[in-house]
Amino acid sequence: MASASTVLKPIFGTVGAVVGLYIAFIGLLTIPTFQDHVIFLHKVTLTWFQDVSIPEQWGFLRNQVTPFHLTTADGETLHAWHILPLDTYRQNLDGLRAEPTGLRNDIKETLSFKLLKDDPSARLILYFHGAAGTLGSGFRPPSYRAISAASPNVHILAIDYRGFGTSTGWPSEAGLLSDALALANFALDTAGIPPERIAIFAQSLGTAVAISLTHHLALQSPPTLFAGHVLVAPFANVELLTETYKVAGTVPLLSPIAFFPSLLALLNKFIKPKFPSKDTLASTIRHCHSLELKHKTKYDLTIIHAEDDYDIPWLHSEIVFWHAVNATRNENDAYTFDELHSVNSKRKTGLGAGGWEVEWRTDDGIIREQIVKHGLHDRIMSYSIVSLAIARIYES
Repeated sequence: MASASTVLKPIFGTVGAVVGLYIAFIGLLTIPTFQDHVIFLHKVTLTWFQDVSIPEQWGFLRNQVTPFHLTTADGETLHAWHILPLDTYRQNLDGLRAEPTGLRNDIKETLSFKLLKDDPSARLILYFHGAAGTLGSGFRPPSYRAISAASPNVHILAIDYRGFGTSTGWPSEAGLLSDALALANFALDTAGIPPERIAIFAQSLGTAVAISLTHHLALQSPPTLFAGHVLVAPFANVELLTETYKVAGTVPLLSPIAFFPSLLALLNKFIKPKFPSKDTLASTIRHCHSLELKHKTKYDLTIIHAEDDYDIPWLHSEIVFWHAVNATRNENDAYTFDELHSVNSKRKTGLGAGGWEVEWRTDDGIIREQIVKHGLHDRIMSYSIVSLAIARIYES
């Protein structure tokens, strides 16, 4: 009969090896390059055997999607898609089918671009995807279709950030803002679409990029304010994200050391990307309230999260919403997190198996939180809740 030490020795050895690997992983997180791989996951393309210059692979019609390149202010080249609304495609089917397919060197020469630029009724979504993958990964193509179905004549412009897919460069917090600005400038200046016909859709990492972009443009003189924003599965900031994030929804990133707050705080000092979304969004809303703009909605914000999101817990949306609401109030009247939760319990609309929603309206705009019971982290992007949020922006 085997002794206890004989049985326990391999168990202790395995546990020790796992602990050792985890400690090594924590050590690697202090290295900026390794941090970038963990936070952005930009080398996990998820479309390794597919050419993102052939959108028909994802069920789009010939030239319904036009792949093209954007150049950023600091010289990076971004891969981008312009996605036509189906009815616009139907009305111009022959002309679109007659054009060459694939990556276009000059999108301004394409019929799809002219259908966007020359149509005063055209609406436009700037689309910022999450970490990992490319424009064609996962539920992103179905989400384009869900957005296009939301309202008449909705075009979509989407990019792969620097370092993602075939885009050049290496991702960083400042770099992704530069990428977002390149897309916004293309929409505003090259395509000539006024900001009141432009809305933003963003998911996960993309919400941090979108919030940074909105803040940057709102602070310009004159300010640029878009028609609205739909933020799906946002995170409050990188510090809280690292504490709560689970890789593939199962493997905790830093939650084991969250039991040691001082150690977690020390580690977070080494993490360069911060993406302080809750504070940046609050700052934007406060600035919007200070602007003297007559007869103009300054913000229309919808935050969407699924209760069964195992990657980024929906607590993050609660925190983002809390900071956004407090930004509409005087500092002396700010709610604590628990106070706002109590207020919302009386204001929110229950939707049964569909979850619930709550709205916070001011004279300057609206902040809406929608929590659904099902949708996980990515699948929710293709759900009707997103189509409804887009439709509400353009209706208002």
